[in-house]
Amino acid sequence: MEMTQTTALATSSPSPAPAAEKDGRTAGRSLSRRLLARPEVGALNAAVGVYLFFFAVAPAFREVGALSTVLYQASVMGIMALPVALLMIGGEFDLSAGVAVTSSALTAAILSFQLTVNVWSGVFVALLVSLTVGAFNGWLLIKTGLPSFLVTLGSFLILQGANLAVTKIFTGNVASDSISDMAGFNQAKDVFASDFTIGGIDFKITIFYWLAFAGIATWLLLRTKFGNWIFAVGGNKESARAVGVPVNFTKIALFMGVGAGAWFVGMHLLFSFNTVQSGEGVGNEFLYIIAAVIGGCLLTGGHGSAVGSVIGAFIFGMVNQGIVYANWNPDWFKAFLGVMLLVAALVNLWVRHTATRR
Repeated sequence: MEMTQTTALATSSPSPAPAAEKDGRTAGRSLSRRLLARPEVGALNAAVGVYLFFFAVAPAFREVGALSTVLYQASVMGIMALPVALLMIGGEFDLSAGVAVTSSALTAAILSFQLTVNVWSGVFVALLVSLTVGAFNGWLLIKTGLPSFLVTLGSFLILQGANLAVTKIFTGNVASDSISDMAGFNQAKDVFASDFTIGGIDFKITIFYWLAFAGIATWLLLRTKFGNWIFAVGGNKESARAVGVPVNFTKIALFMGVGAGAWFVGMHLLFSFNTVQSGEGVGNEFLYIIAAVIGGCLLTGGHGSAVGSVIGAFIFGMVNQGIVYANWNPDWFKAFLGVMLLVAALVNLWVRHTATRR
């Protein structure tokens, strides 16, 4: 009887379910494919190549002190490249980003000097102006439906003309008056333009801010709901709107982020040199975009990373200083950067095709 019950239990116990077969949609990708899918992989390879190239041809580039200069150049470019990269992932451009930096610095300098107030008053007003310009670009884009290229090109021309005209009205020349002897200047310089020493080498504080902002931007993109909104809006804004993504808010916030970046870099330039040339910044918007594209951002939106823009800006710093250390004609800088842009675009295209191919 006992044997019979045991046999019955054995035969009535459920048999293990057959393993599910993997099809082409569920099959896991290899580690190499997953790495290639990262937008910054192409930029990282390019950065290694550029570093080795200048390490070989420019002996001064090998010195430890040269790293400080390279990182400084990269940080000033990279702080602006970060919000520009986020905006590009969201599917838009901002051609006014370069002159917006100068507008921010001029606002703080002229207001502080003309009203003879503490420079921090000018700093905060400049922040409000920069955020307002960014919000206006986003609002006009949404209300008119015009491409961001046209909207921000108009803003670029307005700011460029206003920078020159307003500066001449208040100062009589094309540069702001020096504010180095005004109240609050030294404190503001400590915040925006001071140095720190590591191993006997002086580094600009912008390097620290750059890396900190990169960490925040990466966390924002990969760990927050707003980051999901950015990718969704850049991929297909109508589909994003259909599933409840606040498209208008996301785009305006991204443009305001560019404004905040322009304010910060503008304050660094102002408190580094005490005065600002009103014609500066023209053309820098393309350098920010180039750094983002080299870092893996697509012109069509919906793809990219904050880390990629950091690498792209680092390549900019290496090229900018490497040409000087190699004693080349600096006129080659733009040509070299153009080659890097084309190579990066082709590498990004190949990486995406390789990563998505089954």
